[in-house]
Amino acid sequence: MMEQATQKQRILEALIEGHAITPLYALRRFSCFRLGARIWELKREGFKISSRRVKREGAYVAEYRMTK
Repeated sequence: MMEQATQKQRILEALIEGHAITPLYALRRFSCFRLGARIWELKREGFKISSRRVKREGAYVAEYRMTK
């Protein structure tokens, strides 16, 4: 049986592919309600991830990207 990728692994793959990830994107694509926690775990493991505030659908949210 093939092991299913964790939310954290799937988020990391998307970041490496160059996607910008917002909480709504993470919820829709990965069923992840706690994107900030997954990003914190990845940063703790040494991955360079930047964040910025962006306006989406009338509200400000965090957007995460892999930094080079």
